[in-house]
Amino acid sequence: MVSNSYDTGRLNLPFVGICTFGKYPYRPDWEAIDADVAILGAPFDCGTQWRAGARFGPRGIREASTLFSFGHDGAYDHEDGVIYLSNDEVKIVDLGDADIVHTDTEASHANIEFGVRKILAANALPVVLGGDHSINIPCINAFDEDCARNGPIHIVQIDAHLDFVDVRHGVRYGHGNPMRRAAEKPYVSGLSQFGIRNVSSTTREGYEAARSMGSDILSVRQIRALGTGAVVGRVPVGARYYVTIDIDGFDPSIAPGTGTPSHGGFIYYEVLELLAALAKRGTVVGIDLVEVAPDYDHSGSTSTLAAQVLMNLIGRIMHARKK
Repeated sequence: MVSNSYDTGRLNLPFVGICTFGKYPYRPDWEAIDADVAILGAPFDCGTQWRAGARFGPRGIREASTLFSFGHDGAYDHEDGVIYLSNDEVKIVDLGDADIVHTDTEASHANIEFGVRKILAANALPVVLGGDHSINIPCINAFDEDCARNGPIHIVQIDAHLDFVDVRHGVRYGHGNPMRRAAEKPYVSGLSQFGIRNVSSTTREGYEAARSMGSDILSVRQIRALGTGAVVGRVPVGARYYVTIDIDGFDPSIAPGTGTPSHGGFIYYEVLELLAALAKRGTVVGIDLVEVAPDYDHSGSTSTLAAQVLMNLIGRIMHARKK
């Protein structure tokens, strides 16, 4: 066999081998996480109110991410003049998925929370692949001990929807509730909710409740009018940030593969520039990306967008930490 491999004896092309995130090593032993960044799948979508399918999000994102398994050490960004994700700077592993008990929200969320706790105990950055947005609830639950040691977290949300419902039809832990549940935590210092727009399932009282509990809410049009610098300037400087990205925060022209698409959304660079500035302004301590439902986008572009956003965000976080 002829091989041009850099170091392993194999080409390791995107379409061969095991499909982990970015083709980074698979680490099934959660008691021995030795990494800077740990990827965890949370393929749960029983919290959805309309179209299901986000349970396949982690697989879709992982498959798309193999496009960015560059086959060399890091990725050079000529605009920034920086090599991101160098093997010398960052070690990334994929832990596989939390165990999901179908239709059992409590058990499934508990398993997701357990995985995030293990990542935090290993002093790694948790990056959780949803699943619907309800998986943010166990992710934030897992930060109680970490925040007791290191201080509170400020949540930065990219989303079309406020997700601040308290209880509706008896549901407290669905994908419309996570930001309300987060705001109730004593170790969550506030929320920056970006991209919220148009007709929403949240009432006027919901917006008022969110603001009274520490939310700064901006629509896409408001963010465009203010500019990236002014928007990031509204986020507390030097804080510990948890970033939650709902793929429907992007416009459905580039992200149709989601259960609740909403027109008038962000384009790619608007979000990347916000997140890149955020990585320099404080410390990102956790990430989730949710609501990718690949079956609604046969082009695969939604999954590719999700993978590209995560790769770029992780690269910028690690570079900022090094500096």
